[in-house]
Amino acid sequence: MQLNIEEIREYCLSKPGVTEGFPFNDTALVFKVMNKMFAVLDLSEEERGITLKCDPLKAIELREHHPGVTPAWHFNKQHWNTVVVQNIPSRQMVFEWIDHSYELVVNGLPKKIKEQWKSLD
Repeated sequence: MQLNIEEIREYCLSKPGVTEGFPFNDTALVFKVMNKMFAVLDLSEEERGITLKCDPLKAIELREHHPGVTPAWHFNKQHWNTVVVQNIPSRQMVFEWIDHSYELVVNGLPKKIKEQWKSLD
């Protein structure tokens, strides 16, 4: 299944408090909540895919059950996965993986920041 970049972008931006930006150049979009990255959407033709933060058990599960998911390590050396365009099982699954990544980052925010963020809603 082909990854629809604009659909993924809109879905990420629909989450409360999400901002986007170009991290290094114009070949990727970074999605953050309270300045913490939860997704990187690669826009290049050759590498098109999405990198999502996962907890270690979820990362193992995704790699074992979906050939389009490969391990990737990010700057902070935590577990990340890359969902490769050619082997995405379904739109809904990708949206669920994005939700997992978003929730993981939100739940990991310090209590004081979470309180400030929730008061903005």
